[in-house]
Amino acid sequence: MNNQRRNVLKTGSGAALLSVLAAAGIIKPEIALADRNKGAFEAKNMADTLKALGATTPADSKDVQLTAPDIAENGAVVPIGVASTLPNVTMVAIMVEKNPTTLAASFTLPAGTEPNIQTRVKMGQTSNVFAVVKSDGKFFMTSKEIKVTLGGCGG
Repeated sequence: MNNQRRNVLKTGSGAALLSVLAAAGIIKPEIALADRNKGAFEAKNMADTLKALGATTPADSKDVQLTAPDIAENGAVVPIGVASTLPNVTMVAIMVEKNPTTLAASFTLPAGTEPNIQTRVKMGQTSNVFAVVKSDGKFFMTSKEIKVTLGGCGG
């Protein structure tokens, strides 16, 4: 069943199709969430999050690019982009240092996938945002401070 889920996601409109399949009862929600790293998503600080991801000492790298606004007018929807020129990227994670739970998003990339992620995250307050990339079994990261003028995480 796991290979079916991956094939659906590769079709481009995978997320929508996955929702339809779940609603129809063809797949169960726990199958769709099989790759979720619960420990990393529940970690309350950077050190615990990095440890749960297996990235205890990521190296700073100019080969990881984090794009985000300097000032987010609404912390509920902050656009974030992560791209990398490193070879063989298999994982991209976005962490918000001052959020109640640090890990905002984590993406597992199949071989041959271009490491270029665009998403939106919630930020409760001004914070450093970190992009962590796993390349050839090693971890690399970069960061940027984003100022939030209107809170998104309960604010």
